[in-house]
Order: sequence, then structure tokens, then C-alpha cells
Amino acid sequence: MPDSARILLYVALGGALGSVARYLAGEAAYAHWGRAFPYGTFLVNLAGSFLMGLIFCVAVSGTLLPGLLARGLMVGVLGGFTTFSSFSLETLQLIQNGQLRTAIAYSLGSVLLGLLGVWLGYLLGGVLVR
Repeated sequence: MPDSARILLYVALGGALGSVARYLAGEAAYAHWGRAFPYGTFLVNLAGSFLMGLIFCVAVSGTLLPGLLARGLMVGVLGGFTTFSSFSLETLQLIQNGQLRTAIAYSLGSVLLGLLGVWLGYLLGGVLVR
């Protein structure tokens, strides 16, 4: 099997596992703490960000984690678990590369425009279901 096909397979399988893990972790958090605050999403985002940093650091060293497995874990599992982890890693990399303004613009832009996007989508959905 060519490497490109293996990468897609690892990412697809990892994505499925990450999505299931995301669902189960969220439900467990809500069962424990209730839904007054979005604990499920909040905790998944924190855990995903931590794991993204850990896996990325280990993968970059090239000694403990083969690249194919790292991609499957980072893009697949953590991508299915939470894309917030990718956002967090990219922001950290911008800061580490001395691009603080870009990191701030990326962070604020992502959050604010993401909120605007979800609001506009919600408005459009309300029009469509009427």
C-alpha cells in the first residue's frame, strides 16, 4: 500500500476513534457536572490541546513515534476529538516563531469570526426551517 493511502487510512481510523472518544468524554462530563456550563467541550479542548503538544513534541524528535502514526494520532484521533488542539498548536508555533501579532490575529480572528459564522449559520437555519 502506498504511503499516501496509509496516511489516509490512519487518519480515517483515528478520526473515527477520536469522534467516539469525544462523544463519550462529553457525555461523561455532562453526567457528572450537568449542562449549566459546557464542561464536556471545555475539558475535551483542554485535553486535546495537551495531547497535541505532547504528541507533536515526541513526533518531532523522530525517535519515539513514527511519522505515519503521529499523523494518524494528531490529524485523525485528535482531529476527531477536537480541532481546538490544532488551533492551539498552530498558535503556539506562531508565537515560537516570533509572530506574536499574527498569533493574536489568528486567535482573535478564529474565535470572533467563528462566533460570527455560527451565529450567521444559526440565523440562516432559522429562516430555512420556518
